[in-house]
Amino acid sequence: MSKRNAGRRGRPRKRRSGAAGPAEARDPAATAAAASAAAPATARRARGARDGDIATPDRARRDPGGVGERPDAPWHPWPFSELLILVGAIGTIVGFASGHPWTLFAGLGAVLIGTLEFTIREHRAGYRSHAALLAAVPTALMHGAIALALFSLGARGGVLVLAPLVVDVPVFWLLYRFLRARFEDARRERVFELRRR
Repeated sequence: MSKRNAGRRGRPRKRRSGAAGPAEARDPAATAAAASAAAPATARRARGARDGDIATPDRARRDPGGVGERPDAPWHPWPFSELLILVGAIGTIVGFASGHPWTLFAGLGAVLIGTLEFTIREHRAGYRSHAALLAAVPTALMHGAIALALFSLGARGGVLVLAPLVVDVPVFWLLYRFLRARFEDARRERVFELRRR
């Protein structure tokens, strides 16, 4: 046998990186420690599955999604709000395509009324927050009224857009804070009622 082959046979082989060592394979303490570390996460997932969609009070303040069942309209089970939005959308498209302004405005008004009905209902019941939308609607109406008043007084150009913004920003902020606080109160009451059942 040559010295070269003898040197190869006498050299120990390298252990493969993917194979587990005997200490890792035979150590039950490491396996038990890994299982005990994963147990709290498993318990939390199981608790969440049991609770369903009822949020805790901390999650209720952070989560903008719905809690519990959607509140029913006074005319339930008839979907009048959804039908009003559908008819308004069709009227808006027809008015825009045909160039009839009254059809366009009637369609937009129907969409606005139908949308406001279910957003106010969900917001007041604490189901889902729509504070930004509900604050934006009166702010936009007030912006239009101020712009029309300035136009009637002879203002032109960028003044009609920029001047109402001085009033829009604080009004929107105050309305948003008020509506958000009312929603959080309603959400806490809703979570409390769901936990009592």
